[in-house]
Amino acid sequence: MEGVVVLSAALTTPEACRGWRGAVASDLPLGAGLSSSAALELAVARACAQVWDIGWDPPRAAALAQRAENTWVGAATGPLDQLACASSVAGHALQIDFRDRAMTPVPIPDTAVLAIFDTGTRRQLVTSAYATRRADCERAASQLRVASLRDVGAELPPDAARRLDPTALRRARHIVSDNQRVRDFGDALRQGDLARAGAVLTDGHQSLRDDFEVSSLALDAAVAASEAAPGCYGARMTGGGFAGCVIALVQAGGADAFAEQAVARYHAKTGLEGRVYLCRPVEGTTLL
Repeated sequence: MEGVVVLSAALTTPEACRGWRGAVASDLPLGAGLSSSAALELAVARACAQVWDIGWDPPRAAALAQRAENTWVGAATGPLDQLACASSVAGHALQIDFRDRAMTPVPIPDTAVLAIFDTGTRRQLVTSAYATRRADCERAASQLRVASLRDVGAELPPDAARRLDPTALRRARHIVSDNQRVRDFGDALRQGDLARAGAVLTDGHQSLRDDFEVSSLALDAAVAASEAAPGCYGARMTGGGFAGCVIALVQAGGADAFAEQAVARYHAKTGLEGRVYLCRPVEGTTLL
């Protein structure tokens, strides 16, 4: 899914930075956890850079878009969505170190496609849930006496269960293990080991479901339906959680059959109408 957001814009005055009129069109489903708000923010920023002739700096634009999300919308989110929208590389996943904002493109083999499974459900009150999870993680870091759970390393300390309350323990276990999964997924892609990459996705969903507790019956059903369909290496929920979409790594040659069977299995299980988008990574926010 290219997530096209097209803006037709023109300056309304001869002076730069004084405004313009634009029209927006998007093929990203709203509220589905696919970063439609970040896509719009970056599209507007790209249009501004063009019509005001101020140059285009993707990381800087992503930081400004995140600021808008935090201060105007009021969602205390990190920069993941904006950086992915602005700085992605065609044909690659983007591995981001959020401590120093270093970005490393990781090639995705041509033999695989990404399937976005829209469950047809939409999240509500995700902002408050996000804030709660963030507070849980900050509490866990404090109880472990580290500045961030990133500083724990690849595994929780042996006495973590004694030092952490039960909720903080689950949150910390997810964060620490998911940090490692990011590295494992990147390594698997570089080696062309799609089976291993898929297993990392599946393991990640189990952690999101059981330890971070941001999944839902619909998301779990979509993951199960995806994994039971032909050609699927693995799947996990994506986005803020509780509703929205699942992402699956799928054999390119059988992607259409995968989509048909996954949707049918999901409908049989839930009675809901799902939809699968078959995608390849494209370049970040660009002019058409």
